[in-house]
Amino acid sequence: MGMWVGRGRKARVAYGFDDIALVPGEVTVNPNEVDISWELCGHRFEIPIIAAAMDGVVGPRLAMEMGRLGGLAVLNLEGVFSRYANPEEFLERIVSASQEEATKIIQSIYGEPIKEELIHQRIREIKKGGGPAVVSSIPQRAERFAQIAQEAGADVFVVQSTV
Repeated sequence: MGMWVGRGRKARVAYGFDDIALVPGEVTVNPNEVDISWELCGHRFEIPIIAAAMDGVVGPRLAMEMGRLGGLAVLNLEGVFSRYANPEEFLERIVSASQEEATKIIQSIYGEPIKEELIHQRIREIKKGGGPAVVSSIPQRAERFAQIAQEAGADVFVVQSTV
């Protein structure tokens, strides 16, 4: 089962919220008899929730909190957290922008180069918070960023695609 993603390479199918439906039934399950935990690369997660690798979703603080709660959050290495030492002010500029200004502001913010030292810093922050450091990049930059992430001590590197 899966789909071809390249010459001789196959990927497993993944499902999102739009692909499944949960319907109440007559059979009940005792929660004490159910294990919803799962494992990825030797890391055990108590809840089956993965926070998307998007700047508007995951920053170092959320990654640490998700790890503490038993979930997984993926930090996008190509986002504002790897471009700016204090990314909150730039995220706030995007949030408070009008629709007419938003595109121009986003383009200028993401025009800033990615800084390797910030990648190292963000991974250290997440690990110091006790959770696994799971980071990602797009395929075109995966080789470069995987090496940096490994040197910084990341636990898992995800090659993401756009949706």
